Amino acid sequence: MLITRRSFLKYCAAASAALGLDHSALRAVEQAAGGPDGPSVLWLQGSGCSGCSISFLNYISPNDPKDAADVLIRSVSLDYHPTLSAGAGQMVVDQVKKADNFILLVEGGVPTAFGGHACVPWSDGDKEITFEQAVRELASKARQVVCVGTCASYGGINAIGENPAGVKAVGVITGGNTVNVPGCPPHPNWIVSTLVSVLQGKTIPVDDRGRPTSIYGRRIHDECPFEDRGKARSFGVNGRCMEELGCQGPGTGAPCARMKWNNGINWCVQAGSICLGCTEPSFPNPVERRRGRGGGRGRGPRM
Repeated sequence: MLITRRSFLKYCAAASAALGLDHSALRAVEQAAGGPDGPSVLWLQGSGCSGCSISFLNYISPNDPKDAADVLIRSVSLDYHPTLSAGAGQMVVDQVKKADNFILLVEGGVPTAFGGHACVPWSDGDKEITFEQAVRELASKARQVVCVGTCASYGGINAIGENPAGVKAVGVITGGNTVNVPGCPPHPNWIVSTLVSVLQGKTIPVDDRGRPTSIYGRRIHDECPFEDRGKARSFGVNGRCMEELGCQGPGTGAPCARMKWNNGINWCVQAGSICLGCTEPSFPNPVERRRGRGGGRGRGPRM
């Protein structure tokens, strides 16, 4: 399934201000993606809720491009996505097996219990291929592995507690470096920004959690408009800092306060909720705060 160059450029242009991209950067992306050596994209979904895909798609649903076929990336071939792929069955499996120049996006954690059979993305002939097996094999061939969401990046909700499915982070399974775009779900611009850099062949500066520093380099608390407006002592008090009510913003790296969500309409704290720290490795457990910028030191299930 080919995604049109025009659709992707329209989307990137709309997002360029938030991403800090200029026109020369967009032209470079067009050349990288549209050239004969441009990579394809494989997007796997493991143990999760599909919320990362939904977040990305919902961002542009009110405007052009409007449907899933116009969404992902411009003239790059989306060779596989369990929801968006036009094909199905053995035809798609054969296409995945033949892929040799691709970016691997992984959404969801990797179950390892029961021989990995808690998650089976496809069958090859009469043989079930576990998600763990698919991730290992494809990551070893991929140009770059990008973890989309906290579950793929760190294990997330699926890896807490007793974790009967033995869910682990993608990097733990592959043993290699991954570029992590955490969030539950991540903002669509964070995904696009990372993909743009990968398509340009850039080295992406990351923090000690594998997150792009250009996105996650500042704490939510540093940019929160309510930080200096006094402390809220109970919920339902608008416009005040909710740190004493359990807000995780002081230990969470993310630009939510600046970018906002739903096309810049709102974000968690503005809507009256505390920040849950969903971009940190400890999520959904509280983050361990550290001084300075860039979020908290995760204590959560890196497994």
